[in-house]
Amino acid sequence: MRTDESTATATATATAAPAPAVSAAEADVRRYYDLVDAGDVPGLVGLFTPDATYHRPGYEPFVGHEGLTRFYGGARVIRTGRHTLTKVLVEGSDIAVHGEFNGELHDGTTVALRFADFFQLTPDGRFGRRDTFFFAPLV
Repeated sequence: MRTDESTATATATATAAPAPAVSAAEADVRRYYDLVDAGDVPGLVGLFTPDATYHRPGYEPFVGHEGLTRFYGGARVIRTGRHTLTKVLVEGSDIAVHGEFNGELHDGTTVALRFADFFQLTPDGRFGRRDTFFFAPLV
């Protein structure tokens, strides 16, 4: 029996479930990483509340727009790179992100690592807190 390939393709396409809609929270967190990778410090800081805190291993917490600007504007050891998000989960006001980062440090060292980030949204939809964890052997 002959199978008409175009009919099979059309049937498969028609029965495939539509991709789930991306929430505003997920869109904002994805935009955040795009802004980080582009070096747009004012743009990424604007996604946070004025009193937000960022907890990152090896640093004291960065507090508020001033602290975030200080970190992304110069204290960050990364010169350039790209985040690839493998999973973004949104549950109420919490966002969990798992991904990979590939880039270069200011000293020329290349870096490739996995990370997990946790964001807390405020009622106005901005980030009030971010916590970062790296998959790296320390103990």
